[in-house]
Amino acid sequence: MLNKLMFYRFLVWLLLSVALISCGSYGSVTETPLPIPMAPVEESPLASVIPRGGVADEIRSLVESGLPSSLLKALDLIGSRNLREGEYGRMMAAISVTLLQRLYPDVQVLLPPADPPRTHNYTRILREADRGIYSAPLQNNSQDYLELVLPFLALLDEKREDRLLDALPDLKRARELNSRGVLAPYFTGLIRERTGQWEKAAEQYTWAYGISEEFYPAALGLARYLNFKGAVQDEIGLLSGMVIMYPDNISIKRQLALAYYNNRDWVRAEPAIEEVLRRDKEPGVPRDGQFILMQAHLLVEQGRFTQAQTPLDLYSGINPNNRLYLFLRARVQAEGYRNRDGALNYLRALLRIFADDEEAAVYAAQLLMGSTHSEDQAEGRELLKRLLNTREPSLMISSLALQDAVHRQAWKDAEPYLDRLLAERRSPQDILFAYTVERGLGNKRAALSYAQELYEADPSNEEGVIAYISALIDLDRKPEAGALLETRLASLVGGAMKSRYYYLRSRLRSNEELVMNDLRSSLFEDPRNLNSLTAMFEIYHRRKDERRAIYYLKQALALAPDNLQLRRYEVELEER
Repeated sequence: MLNKLMFYRFLVWLLLSVALISCGSYGSVTETPLPIPMAPVEESPLASVIPRGGVADEIRSLVESGLPSSLLKALDLIGSRNLREGEYGRMMAAISVTLLQRLYPDVQVLLPPADPPRTHNYTRILREADRGIYSAPLQNNSQDYLELVLPFLALLDEKREDRLLDALPDLKRARELNSRGVLAPYFTGLIRERTGQWEKAAEQYTWAYGISEEFYPAALGLARYLNFKGAVQDEIGLLSGMVIMYPDNISIKRQLALAYYNNRDWVRAEPAIEEVLRRDKEPGVPRDGQFILMQAHLLVEQGRFTQAQTPLDLYSGINPNNRLYLFLRARVQAEGYRNRDGALNYLRALLRIFADDEEAAVYAAQLLMGSTHSEDQAEGRELLKRLLNTREPSLMISSLALQDAVHRQAWKDAEPYLDRLLAERRSPQDILFAYTVERGLGNKRAALSYAQELYEADPSNEEGVIAYISALIDLDRKPEAGALLETRLASLVGGAMKSRYYYLRSRLRSNEELVMNDLRSSLFEDPRNLNSLTAMFEIYHRRKDERRAIYYLKQALALAPDNLQLRRYEVELEER
């Protein structure tokens, strides 16, 4: 564990590329080297001027250090030296309790009630901070560290840059007065982070964390910096080490769960999110809407749509107009329950609130164009047209346009979108579309090249295997196709995928009865297999068995009413 922690210290040093300074370790004043950055030149600290000697000075020193163990020790000293009734003891105790409650809510300890003297300057600062009012020091050149740092409690949740930046001069002065206090560099780091100055934020967080590894809020800030830099695995590694050091710290567990979630690591995110949500069941703990929605999201991504209903129902009482909530509701309806209309209702509600939401618009267009109703298809293509008319259509929009062109068998229309996707992304789905387009254009060798690329990249991808076998059959390389096909067919128990392999095997048969046996097997596994229905129609049509031919053609048209080949067959039958 120690080696792992040292690695992440070194990692931070590499990321920041700065010199070393010496700082103490957990709760100690021993000087040990730790790779943390020097303060920026304009913010170099002066020598510490914390007073020494006497219990009062010791208590102040502990409070100014800002560490949880120091604050608890200050409270212990105040109690053991019978200082709770005096003004100084009451004030220091109130500051210690406030800092523990605001900065370290995970420290599970019974705290005394805060009872500061009414007329003390620090009391005024704390009272104003509770109201969100920043109380600047009474003197321009204050020598009081606490007077300089405590006002920032008013800004702990502040997002407005102007208010945050106004606090920087006071925090700079505080760092000059006390280079061993964690509060001033940490608060400065928060300002830098919230104003988008991530490198400077990391410097301050590293400074604070270098003073003591006990100060986990700074480590959480460094983890956020790693996330911002795209070093998600390093962020996860840092947080995983912290969880071992602080197994009961819910703030660390929350950030680790967020890291897994943001990295789309659903397997590890699920138990981490569940652990955070277990606190929701404790008395007095409010529902954590963010994590409830995260739980629903990962369940949807895993295709567990029925299970996702519970957290979604729970979240509906928190914020039913949340963008992600509405989008997940739509996905559950569309993908889980095949309820296109229900999904579109949620998407339309979402787009009324978030008119520029591209992901929702693309999803809505996709559902509309996949509808069997001509009016829905027209609405979907009109929506796609508007999306394509934006200044720089995204890859998501180009992908939808390609999908629509393939669906319409408009192979020439598909080519420019396909070229862009292959040049900029080249995902497995893009390569599969490339195979489909080239096959539609009659370019059999080009189609085989894409299918082979897909198959060799991932032999377990059934779509790639089917495309590869189909391309081999198209080029009359039947022995290769047959060998691979039989291997895959033998490995499947049943279902839609096996139905597709039966259809492919029917294409290898030379005897019509064997062809029909495979097609019947295919339709037994999946009665909605369009290729098998079409092939059965064609056989009966050739045999001039119009009753059976019409039976299979109607089923095929019900599945693909705008299929050009099927429409031609329909017209041909009507003309007889």
